[in-house]
Order: sequence, then structure tokens, then C-alpha cells
Amino acid sequence: MAVLAEDVNLAGYTTLRLGGPARRFIEATTEADVVAAVRKADDGGEPILVLGGGSNLVVSDDGFPGTVVHVGTRGTERVAVEGDRVLVRVQAGEDWDAFAARCVTDGLAGVECLSGIPGRVGATPIQNVGAYGQDVSETIVEVRAYDRRARACVTLDRDACRFTYRHSVFKGSDRYVVLDVTYALHEAEESQPVAYAELARKLGVQPGDRVTLKEARDAVLELRRGKGMVLDASDPDTRSAGSFFTNPILDPGMLSELERRVADRLGLDAAFPRYPETGDRVKTSAAWLIDRAGFAKGHALGPARISTKHTLALTNPGGAGTADLLALAREVRDGVRDAFGVELVNEPVLVGVTL
Repeated sequence: MAVLAEDVNLAGYTTLRLGGPARRFIEATTEADVVAAVRKADDGGEPILVLGGGSNLVVSDDGFPGTVVHVGTRGTERVAVEGDRVLVRVQAGEDWDAFAARCVTDGLAGVECLSGIPGRVGATPIQNVGAYGQDVSETIVEVRAYDRRARACVTLDRDACRFTYRHSVFKGSDRYVVLDVTYALHEAEESQPVAYAELARKLGVQPGDRVTLKEARDAVLELRRGKGMVLDASDPDTRSAGSFFTNPILDPGMLSELERRVADRLGLDAAFPRYPETGDRVKTSAAWLIDRAGFAKGHALGPARISTKHTLALTNPGGAGTADLLALAREVRDGVRDAFGVELVNEPVLVGVTL
């Protein structure tokens, strides 16, 4: 059943605890509720914000001047078994980490390294959520969505989702409203091969080795907690939107410029993280750039600050507004650009504001 309210403060629905009031707020607990709410708003020319767990949103202090549809749909089902591969369809409103935990308990491998990530299932294909060597695009088979342009429910297979690093056909567009996601997981007692060096070190194994699903999940959760990346009401460092900037992907010209600037700033023998990408591009570390540009953990600008545990997270330890957080983000972005010539790009979705 859809519940309608007015002037609901959105700060209570985001992990940053920031954002002003929504003009209208609809709690939609069924797929029919979601579609009906979106159609009604579209028919009335009303702006729409589809909200899940609020873990990847930065909402204006002025709020949202339209209809917010809070997706609270629930349900998980096995829809097919193909050898050791199990297809699992999950409603968009399901809590992501609860789903990841259930997969580990049920002996389904493929998302164990994505444990501890806040938010709901419907957000995972939008952002192509990833961590510790896994991306959801590796397991997503299809996404069902309401197409606001066609005014119909549609199914997009993996290719149609156009997954790239932290991006998809859904991101940066309000055309599709995700309704459910189908994942292909593997019945196994062991994890997928451990692909991330930090996680391998934590587990005491070599990259490419496997561990039990529980060992993988527990290690990931411990690493994330150490970085303030598992929600904890008693830890102000977790009052964030996770990593605020994506890791830059550089073409050869950008890479040469970064090499020159690193040498000028840090010395000819200085090295920076680099990881091969498709073509002749290279990915580097946003956290490394931020730190070397002079922004240490705990750096503050007014009431907003960089996490004391992880350079990539910008936090609201208490008393900050969205304007304060964005001022800090601009300071960091501009400082990295001035120091290294690299333009950092925000990972969270900005609602009613710009960086």
C-alpha cells in the first residue's frame, strides 16, 4: 500500500543525514504502488526522485520540490537452476547487505565481497556497485524496470544495462525506475577467486585463491569497519555517502601529465598507484591523490570533514548542511586538480545541487 505524506524531511532517509523537505513523499511497498506513483507524478508534470536506502545521495538543503517515491518492495526468489548456477530475482526495495548475508548462509557465491555496502538492491545496477574485486555487473543477468518514456515495464539484459566502472545505462538518467534485479550466483562453499590484494593479505592467501564464503564476508566487513564504511549509529565517520569520488581513469596524455606533476611535487622517484584498464587507459587512486594533495584524514572545512578513517569519504559528523559538505568537496576537488591536473568526479548522485 502506498502512503502519502507532505513536507517530509529527507535527512532522515539518507546516510549523510542531510537534505531538506520533500514536497510529497510516497512510501511504496509493492511494484504496482511504485509504478502508479511514478505514472501519477508524470501525468501531473511533477518532478520525481526515486529513493531507496539513501546511501548514495546528496540532497539539497532546500529539499526536493516534487514527489519522492520511497521504494519499499520486498521479496527474493530462486527463479531457475542451471547446473551450479542459480538465478535469484530480488525486489528493488530489499536491503543489499541482508541479501549478501543470505547468499553466504545459503551457499551462493558471487556477491560475498560486496558485503557491508549500505543501500538497497535497486541501486546496485545503477551504480554498478563494486568493492574488493567484485562488481555486481559480473552477476547481474537482467534488470526489470519501469520505462517512463515508453510508460511500460521492460526487461534489460546485461548488455542493455551498458555496465562500465561505477556506471550504467540507468545512471545520470531518470528514464528507468528499477523494479527488480536477477543475479546469477554459484552454489559453492568457497568464494569466487579473491581478486583484491588488500583482501588477500587480510585473509592470508594469494590473489586468485578461494576461501569459504563466511571467511570472505567476515574479512570484508572487518576491512570496511576499519574504514568507517559499515553503518554504525555510534560512529560519526559512517555518516557519509561512502566513497565521494571515483577513481580517475586516465588516457595516455592525462597519464603523462600526472607523471610529470608527481615528479615535480614529490620527486623523480615517487610512484603512484596505477591499474590497467581497457584500451591504453590506466586507473589511479583518488584516495592517493587526495592525500598527496594535502588533505589528510580528519581534514575539516567548517562542520564537514573527511573521515578520520578513509580519505575518500566526506562526512557529516554532526551539524553540517549539504552546502557545507559540498564546500569541502569543492576544496578537495580543486586542490587535487591544482596539484596533479586530475579532475575528480563525484560518485554520489547530487539532487538539487551541483559540484
